Amino acid sequence: MKKVLIADDVSGWRDFNTRVVSSIINGEIQIDTCKSAGEAYNKILENNDYPYDVVITDLQMEDDYAPKHAGEWLIEQIKMLPNYYKCKIIMISASGSIRLIAENLGVDFIPKSTAIKCISAYEELLIN
Repeated sequence: MKKVLIADDVSGWRDFNTRVVSSIINGEIQIDTCKSAGEAYNKILENNDYPYDVVITDLQMEDDYAPKHAGEWLIEQIKMLPNYYKCKIIMISASGSIRLIAENLGVDFIPKSTAIKCISAYEELLIN
């Protein structure tokens, strides 16, 4: 079974990402959603023994991690967990700096303007 965690503070984006991922990944899938980086990190820790295969996170959520964005902080935390070394991380954001932040963190990204119009952007990242 493939395990996916989706973190976004906007319920519409959580729902959208859930629908897209469900339509792309064949077979058994478990999708968990969270509305903040803190909640997502707790889910990740709860699932440390059987880690998520994919984490999709928004960049800008709660302000608790300033000067970093919440999604940026979350990705840094995930990358410190040995059991998550194989986890595919995808950042989705409307931020103009998404490319630079994602490249600095070594993760994949999809701008929200692309995500809403181009499901193939998800396919390229989730299937490969």
